[in-house]
Amino acid sequence: MGASMARRSVLAAALGAVVLTASMAWAQTPTLGELSKKEQERRKALQTPAKVLNPDVVPRRTPPPAVPAAQQPPATGEQKPAEKPEKPEDPQKEDPQKDEAWWRARMAQAREDLRRSEMFAEALQTRINSLTNDFASRDDPYQRARIGEDRVKALAELERVKAEIELHKKKIDEIEEEARRAGVPPGWLR
Repeated sequence: MGASMARRSVLAAALGAVVLTASMAWAQTPTLGELSKKEQERRKALQTPAKVLNPDVVPRRTPPPAVPAAQQPPATGEQKPAEKPEKPEDPQKEDPQKDEAWWRARMAQAREDLRRSEMFAEALQTRINSLTNDFASRDDPYQRARIGEDRVKALAELERVKAEIELHKKKIDEIEEEARRAGVPPGWLR
């Protein structure tokens, strides 16, 4: 009887230690309301006014003076050929709209188009796999024919989308090459 009493007391002590540890851990865990208040305070602290750069704040470059397209003929009666204005060396000076935001937006749009086409191709491939499995599991010739037609249409659409993906990849390469020729920093295309 002495050994069983000792076991019970050790077991009771161990159980008490586990309950005490669990209750202490539970008491230290913040409630959802406390976490919400802390998050609100953190967000209020982050709402310090920061300087935002936008077209109203940033001064614009002055455009180069306008060059007339055609010179007026001299009063002596001789006709002078119209002089062509020289092209500026920097393509970005030629078109002030091609700034960093323009290049980033152009590249982002091209990448987004590629991403969408790739996702569509994955969805089509999943549909084709499903139709193939469905075709193999059907016994009814009419249902099989209909499923087979749907599968052929999906395969044709997948080929079209794959060609579209290649075009999007070429477009991205062309934008990168155009940017390289224009002297655009590589960081603008990321």
